[in-house]
Amino acid sequence: MLTKILSLKESFLNELQQATSSIDLEALKVKYLGKKGPIQALMQALKDTPAKERPEFGKHINVLKEEINRQIEEKQKTIIDIEEKQQLAQEKIDVTLPGRQRFVGRKHVITQQLDHMIDILVGMGFSVQYGPDIDTDYYNFEALNFPPDHPARDMQDTFYINSNVLLRTHTSNIQARIMEHHKPPIRIIAPGKVYRNETITARSHVFFIK
Repeated sequence: MLTKILSLKESFLNELQQATSSIDLEALKVKYLGKKGPIQALMQALKDTPAKERPEFGKHINVLKEEINRQIEEKQKTIIDIEEKQQLAQEKIDVTLPGRQRFVGRKHVITQQLDHMIDILVGMGFSVQYGPDIDTDYYNFEALNFPPDHPARDMQDTFYINSNVLLRTHTSNIQARIMEHHKPPIRIIAPGKVYRNETITARSHVFFIK
C-alpha cells in the first residue's frame, strides 16, 4: 500500500510539471482527486488491509490528498498570473473608436399609436388635457348629468374607494374641470387610463386607454 502511495505521488508530480495552463490543472485535479481517481481507489482499498495498518495507511493517503490539493493551488496561482499578463499583452483597445450606443428599450406599440394620434389632433388645434385617475363622484358622474340611478354608478361597473371617491370610468371627468375655468369654444383631447369593474378576458381588462 505504501509503495502505491509513493508511486502515485511521483506520477502526480511528473504530470504537474508538464501542466502549462489552468485547463491542464483542472484536468489533473479531476484525474487524481475525482470520484473515479486513484486517491478514491486507495481509500476504498483500505478495507482490504489489516486492521492494524489501516490508521497509518489512511494517514498517508490523506497527506497525499492534501499535498496534491496544495500543489495544484500554488501552481494555479502562478499560471493564472501568467495567463492574465498574456491576455493583457494581446488585447488592445482603440480609444479613438466611437462609443457604442445602448438602447435601453422603446415605447409600447399602444403608446406609440397614442402619441401619433395626439400629434395629429394637436396639429388640428386641439389641446391635450390630463386629470386625476382617482376622482370624486361629482366630476365622474354628477357634473356629466349621470342620474343617481344610472347603471354605471353601480358597484358592478365602478371601482369605489368610498361612497364619494372612485377610479374614473372615463376621461370625461377632465371635461367638467376644464369647463369650470374656460369659456367655449373648447377643443381638447383627454387621453389616459380608465377603470371599470369588468371580468378580465383575452379581450378586456379592468383598465384600458381612452
